[in-house]
Amino acid sequence: MKPKATRATRAPDDSPDDRVPTGVEGLDEIVGGGLPSKCFYLIQGDPGSGKTTLALQFLFKGLENGEPAFYVTLSETKRELTKVAVSHGWSLDGIALLDLSAIEPRLQAEAQNTVFRPSEVELDEVTSLILQQLEGVRPSRVVFDSLSEFRLIADTPLRYRRQLLTLKQEFARHGCTVLLLDDKMESNRIGTDPHVLSLTHGVIDMEQLSPEYGSSRRRLRIMKLRGVKFREGYHDYGIVTGGVRVFPRPLADDHKYEYVPEPVSSGVPALDHMLGGGIDRGTTTLLMGPAGTGKSTLALHYIVQRALAGEKSMVFIFDETRSLLLSRSKALGMDLQSHVAAGTILLQQVDPAELSPGEFAVRVRRGVEAGCRNVVIDSLNGYLNAMPGDSYLINQLHELCSFLNQQRVMTILVLAQQGMGATLDAPINISYLADSVINLRYFESAGEVKQAISVVKKRSGAHEKSIREFALEPGRGIRVGKPLREFNAIFTGTPAFTGLASDILTPGDAAEKP
Repeated sequence: MKPKATRATRAPDDSPDDRVPTGVEGLDEIVGGGLPSKCFYLIQGDPGSGKTTLALQFLFKGLENGEPAFYVTLSETKRELTKVAVSHGWSLDGIALLDLSAIEPRLQAEAQNTVFRPSEVELDEVTSLILQQLEGVRPSRVVFDSLSEFRLIADTPLRYRRQLLTLKQEFARHGCTVLLLDDKMESNRIGTDPHVLSLTHGVIDMEQLSPEYGSSRRRLRIMKLRGVKFREGYHDYGIVTGGVRVFPRPLADDHKYEYVPEPVSSGVPALDHMLGGGIDRGTTTLLMGPAGTGKSTLALHYIVQRALAGEKSMVFIFDETRSLLLSRSKALGMDLQSHVAAGTILLQQVDPAELSPGEFAVRVRRGVEAGCRNVVIDSLNGYLNAMPGDSYLINQLHELCSFLNQQRVMTILVLAQQGMGATLDAPINISYLADSVINLRYFESAGEVKQAISVVKKRSGAHEKSIREFALEPGRGIRVGKPLREFNAIFTGTPAFTGLASDILTPGDAAEKP
C-alpha cells in the first residue's frame, strides 16, 4: 500500500514567528517586531551612516535578553571599537570580541612558513580563527565587520563566495542570528554585493545625505526580508548619544475608523456660525492669508479654548521664537503661558536646520499617542523651508495629515500667502490636503487697513458663504463682525462701501453675535 502523505513539520525552535528584537528604536516597528532569528542579514551603507553603532545596539539587546554576543572586526581594533561604545555611554564588557590584534600575529607567522599564496593563507587563517571562537563562545548574536576586508583577503570572487557559504553553514549550525556589515558598492547598479545578496535573508540599506545647508540627513530602507511583511520605502533616522533612532513613516491605513461629526467650538459664536458649528474633529483645517492677518493668533485661540476644556494640544512653530509667541499671545488676552507650564499645551520651537521630515512625523505621532487631541503646524512655509532638499515633502505631509485624521485629531495648518489686494500667491498648492479652508485677507476702508475672514471650503458639512470682518485687539483677542454685505469686491483689496459706518467693527463694540 502506498504510504499516506504527511505534511512536513517544523521544530518549535525553528518557527518562522521567532523574532529577534534589534534594540534599535523604530526599526523593529518597520520589520513587524524584529528580525527572524537564526538568519544572515546584510547591513550596508555609506561611511558614517551608523552601521557599527546599529550593530552594537543589536548585540547589547541580546545581552539584555541573556543571549551571548560575538563581534568579529577585520577593519577596527578593540581600542577603536571601545571609543565608539564609550561615545554612546556603553561598555563592551560581556561581548566576545575578535579583532585585528588577535588576527594579524597568526597571519604573519603563517606567511613566513608556506609556499601558498598569501591571500589563501590569510583567508584560511581568518576563517579558522572565527570558527574556533565560535565553538568557544557559542553566541546567539554575531556581528561580522566588515565584508569589504573579507572580500579583499579572498582575492577571487569564487573563493570569497565559498568562504561565505562555509561561515553561513557554521553560523546556522550554532543557531546564530548574524549581521554582516559592508560598505555600499557604488559600481553595482543596486549598490549591493551580488555574492552576498543571494546568501542573505534580508538587506538593510543605510544612506547619509549632505544637504547644502544644515546637518547631514540619514535614511534607511529594507531592500529585502524573506517571508516577512515590512514597511517599504525610505525611513529617516538619526544618530544620537545612545545609538541609532529610526523614524518610521506614519501609515494612515493602519488606523481605520468610521467618521462621526464632532464640531469643536472656537468660543466665538460668529466664527462657529461661519463654520457650521465649528471645526470638526478628525479633520484638517488650513488657515491661509498674507502676513499679519491673524492666522497664527486664530490657531492659538483654538488651542487655548481646547486647553480650557481640559484637552492636550501640540503646537509646532517654525517662524517665530517661543518667547515672542508667548509674549504676543499674552498681549492679546490669551493665557498661553499657564497652559504651557501646566503641560496642557506642548509648545515646540523647531530648529529649521536640524530636523528631518521623519523625525518631525514621529514627534507628532508620539504626542498623539500620549493623549494630544489637537495639533497646530505654524507654518507650512517654515516647514517647507526647513527641509528644502526633501523631494517628497508634500507626500509626507499628506501621510501625516491622514494619520492625524484617523486618530480623530483636530489639525490646523497655517500657510502664508504673498502679495496684497487681489493678487495673492501661495508657495505651494496645499488646499487639497485640507478638509476646511479659512481665508484671511486685507481690505481698505475709509483710509484704514482692515481684515476679512471667510470659509471657502468645508468637506464635512455646510458653512457660511459670507465674508465677515476680522479683528485682533489687545486684551480682547479675536473679534468677528457681521457679514460685510454693504461691500462689493472685497477680494480686490479696495472694495466699494455702500452701507453705514455702524456696520464696521470699532474698538469697544459689544460681543459679536451670529
